[in-house]
Amino acid sequence: MQTADTAESADRAALFARARAWLAEDPDAETRDELAKLIEAEDVAELAARFSGMLQFGTAGLRGELGAGPQRMNRAVVIRAAAGLAAYLRGKGQGDGLVVVGYDARHKSADFARDTAAVMVGAGLRAAVLPRPLPTPVLAFAIRHLGAVAGVEVTASHNPPRDNGYKVYLGDGSQIVPPADAEIAAEIDAVHALADVPRPDAGWEILGDEVLDAYLARTDAVLASGSPRTARVVYTAMHGVGKDTLLAAFARAGFPEPVLVPEQAEPDPDFPTVAFPNPEEPGAMDLSFATARAARPDLVIANDPDADRCAVAVPDGADWRMLRGDEVGALLAAHLVRRGARGTFAESIVSSSLLGRIADAAGLPYEETLTGFKWIARVEGLRYGYEEALGYCVDPEGVRDKDGITAALLITELASELKEAGRSLLDLLDDLAVAHGLHATDQLSVRVEDLGVIGAAMRALRERPPGTLADLPVTLTEDLSRGTATLPPTDGLRYTLPNARIIVRPSGTEPKLKCYLEVVVPVATRGDLPAARDRATERLAALKRDLASAAGL
Repeated sequence: MQTADTAESADRAALFARARAWLAEDPDAETRDELAKLIEAEDVAELAARFSGMLQFGTAGLRGELGAGPQRMNRAVVIRAAAGLAAYLRGKGQGDGLVVVGYDARHKSADFARDTAAVMVGAGLRAAVLPRPLPTPVLAFAIRHLGAVAGVEVTASHNPPRDNGYKVYLGDGSQIVPPADAEIAAEIDAVHALADVPRPDAGWEILGDEVLDAYLARTDAVLASGSPRTARVVYTAMHGVGKDTLLAAFARAGFPEPVLVPEQAEPDPDFPTVAFPNPEEPGAMDLSFATARAARPDLVIANDPDADRCAVAVPDGADWRMLRGDEVGALLAAHLVRRGARGTFAESIVSSSLLGRIADAAGLPYEETLTGFKWIARVEGLRYGYEEALGYCVDPEGVRDKDGITAALLITELASELKEAGRSLLDLLDDLAVAHGLHATDQLSVRVEDLGVIGAAMRALRERPPGTLADLPVTLTEDLSRGTATLPPTDGLRYTLPNARIIVRPSGTEPKLKCYLEVVVPVATRGDLPAARDRATERLAALKRDLASAAGL
């Protein structure tokens, strides 16, 4: 009979055996050294954390902390992921197709891109790698431009410096959705020894600047011929890869050259000036605002590190104010409507309902999707799509994903038109509030160390659904895990209240529980706006407080 001590001893022996087996085939000297030290130190807790399974491949691809072991991002994990993708493509009859690979400037990104190209060539596919770290939208553009069967972008977007990730697109230029994610994951699981994965030393193509030039030529299409190009911009690349591409796009368009935030202009994988390289995070825009106070531009624009998101700030009295993603989303929509855009306007369910009202008033089709551009980009007849997390797709024929470069061009064109008329982006937001009601949004976002906190909060809300929030009755509770008439299942909850809405969901890319709140306050005249804003602020605060209590946060 096995005692607890012998069982524990057997588990320990099995753990160390798995670690040594992984060490024996790890192709990276840095992670081999890291793992060898953990084994030598007999750090059971750390080894158990790293060998508790494989980093899971899903609709966001892979994303996680860099380090040794199957629960971290490293070359061994990436080689398996690439081999699984190659097997998936062969199984779909695309075994001789082209896979194009892009990468950002994070630690190990270039290594992961090179490994991916080698695995594709070893599997009989063709591979082409972008010439240097470039914005994610350039990779998304390149897939369709080159007629590829798939694309891979090595990036962790706006995650902390210690992270990296692996984003997969199929030949339509959109990110993967079910069932492709599960099918690729199954092929990854079928990879055994890395020695079984052929990885030649050459055979893939390193692209020149032709693809980037074609992307930049396409950016011109988002602007109206002859439109004003006078708005002055302060720009930050947030230590990422956006600067050169954005400057080139602005120069082609004829805008004044943006004033750079010098401390954040060049790629730096350590992101030394920010706690999180995400324009939405507290403090991330401080240097941008300091530069703006000296340069006195018309607006501040920030890209996240892989430049697929675009943040906008505007002068507001004596200082600067960040616009919410929902505000920028509505401004771009109104601008496109005024220019006579046709086609479907789409957004994810966590974004403001104002877009639907703008589309309806213009007689345009409108759709809501699940969270993420992998869903928005697939909307039939899409003309414009956005998501509140600073993502905007303004040229879906060119890039079927969010694109922080073209969004920056379009918002600067709008600011230029308003400037010529003696108006501002804030004036246009006031117009939209009077026309459609003041749509005010906020978030309750809880970052956790223990993912069990998120599960417990979701369980509490499902088992004890709130009947009232902020003294408003909850008129409809929807468990989105069951799907709806228009949405496939996803882990989330939606509450409908009079002139208010809340959605609660775990983040797909970060250890966060995210709660999205919206209230709508009718506005008769511009003179009613201050009081409407006060009412909206009070209601959002009450909703946030009551929801946190209901979720046990």
